[in-house]
Amino acid sequence: MQPQMDSARIVPDDWLNPLPIAHCFASTNPIEVDLGCGKGRFLIERARTHPDVNFIGIDRMLRRIRKIDNRARRLGLKNIRLLRVEGYYATAYLMPPDAIRAYYIFFPDPWPKTAHHKHRLFNPRFLDALHRTLQLEGLVHAATDHAEYFTEICAVLRADSRFEEIEPFQPTPDERTDFELWYEGKTPIGRISLRKRAP
Repeated sequence: MQPQMDSARIVPDDWLNPLPIAHCFASTNPIEVDLGCGKGRFLIERARTHPDVNFIGIDRMLRRIRKIDNRARRLGLKNIRLLRVEGYYATAYLMPPDAIRAYYIFFPDPWPKTAHHKHRLFNPRFLDALHRTLQLEGLVHAATDHAEYFTEICAVLRADSRFEEIEPFQPTPDERTDFELWYEGKTPIGRISLRKRAP
């Protein structure tokens, strides 16, 4: 079904299928996703310096989404769209197949208590969702300050033969997230990047 369009948003007729995200932008530029965009420091700077890329920012907190939206409007950024939703759900159910060029997943909730580890984002089901929605040779960039969780993230990613490890993504100084700035000099930041392999 075709989406219904108005001046502010796109409303799909069929809620059982992924969102028609390509129709959310005025251009056909590649689409990249900041999953868990937080206060938007990385997203805003990346969109500002890469006008030839369309960005989707995803976060659960409405307060953060509203602040990013206000700032993007003030800066006149036309290549940002925002979703207030949980990250796994967005990736598994809302992103279309073979549609995303890159995912940026910086400082996901580590759920440090052992009883809460089941809530962690990185697991085989999440990798299935990433693989389904990424374009061929699409990229996954992850970073965390939590050493134990970083070890787990690396183990899960490296065990999946559908991806190949590449040089870790390094943000510019202005792209560093608020979390990274907070932990700078206090604890090492673990980074890992992977590319979707050809079938």
